[in-house]
Amino acid sequence: MTIREAAAGLRVRRFSAVELATAAISRIDRHNPSLRAFITVTAEQALDQARQADREFAMGQDRGPFHGIPVALKDLFLTKGVRTTAGSKVYENFVPEIDATVVEKLLTAGAVLLGKLNMHELAYGITSANPHFGAVRNPWNPRHSPGGSSGGSGAAVATQMVFMAMGSDTGGSIRIPASFCGTVGLKPTYGRVSRFGVLPLGFSLDHVGPLTRSVRDAALALNAIAGHDRRDPTSSRRPVADYVPDEACSICGVRIGVPDSFFFEHLHEDVESAVRGAIARAESLGAVIKPVRLPDIPALNATARIVLLSEASAVAEPYPEDRSLYGADVRALLDQGRLVPATDYINAQRLRRKMRCEFDQVWKQVDCLITPATPIPAPRAGETTVRLGGRDEDVRLASTRLVRGVNALGYPALSLPCGLSALGLPVGMQIIAAAFEEALLLRIGAALEDGGVGIPPCPVG
Repeated sequence: MTIREAAAGLRVRRFSAVELATAAISRIDRHNPSLRAFITVTAEQALDQARQADREFAMGQDRGPFHGIPVALKDLFLTKGVRTTAGSKVYENFVPEIDATVVEKLLTAGAVLLGKLNMHELAYGITSANPHFGAVRNPWNPRHSPGGSSGGSGAAVATQMVFMAMGSDTGGSIRIPASFCGTVGLKPTYGRVSRFGVLPLGFSLDHVGPLTRSVRDAALALNAIAGHDRRDPTSSRRPVADYVPDEACSICGVRIGVPDSFFFEHLHEDVESAVRGAIARAESLGAVIKPVRLPDIPALNATARIVLLSEASAVAEPYPEDRSLYGADVRALLDQGRLVPATDYINAQRLRRKMRCEFDQVWKQVDCLITPATPIPAPRAGETTVRLGGRDEDVRLASTRLVRGVNALGYPALSLPCGLSALGLPVGMQIIAAAFEEALLLRIGAALEDGGVGIPPCPVG
């Protein structure tokens, strides 16, 4: 059931908000002990919010599509009176006195908050193998990684514990778990959604966005959370559109760029087959498929890594000096970031601006790009290398190499499932567009979804 279907059911009294919340809590009780998607479950608060939603429906008050809908938050969104750990011992007992702007907007929209989701420590990694709160498991196969850093968000949505989960994306951390767990994941344009009240990782790279069961649900979520926020100095004043695609949305004539290098190199064969199948489906729906040459993506990825190493270490400076509070992988990355010379960081930012100008020229040739979201389906948990195209590749670098650069550019990107591997694991495709073209991304994604691109429900769900 999608958000739109649940919202329709609430309005014709087919079920109540309390019944929806109770079913969600039951699913969490059943699956969370093994999947470890949640760090904190706020069952009583959620039931109170659901009762309030039912009272408001009875009085004729309708707050919109999220009214009475169970959702959850990656555990770096500040929640008043509910601890926010960022998956770290550093914040283990931190109970905020305010809500993040996104949380305020969701509560105003009538959403029912089920709790805070597990994640890679400090959002600094792609496995969600959290050493403090337990490793998140992939619901399609618990022996495989759910991706990260928003691994709990991907697992919770895939198993229908919640209808929507908020995630964050600094180098692919929404799109990687969406790809590995078989959900939709939207990284909006930098500045489209406020980051006020979201614990940072990389000041100039952080984005926040939803993971959902369908493309139109992601559009509904963006409608609810987008907009200018004076408390976030990076927040855009550009007007917010209605992002929900029409029922019979068309992509006839849309120019879809398929990169002729990098993005289709060194792929798992099941990923390449599924993504090229989705591109063929787009062409059958009337899209114009065009090969396109892109600027130097390896250089862009290197730039993004330097920026993140520097900014993450700067963010961590006020943290306690007790090194035992950090997991080994995060501690190593923070140490590495402190060794990056200031000249490297400044030159990386200069190159980043240059490449943004070069990339802006691409949008004169095509309306969007379609690529794989990750070059592999979910790897086995603990696997450190994977063989692709006849060479061994680091799993972390492989998982991020097709998504990291989009953060440096600030463009919006949508990950959606487009097939299953031979092992029955989801395959994700990525659609990238120019800044503030979320409506176009979501229309293309919805048209593909309507046209049969997707996967069956998660077996655990």
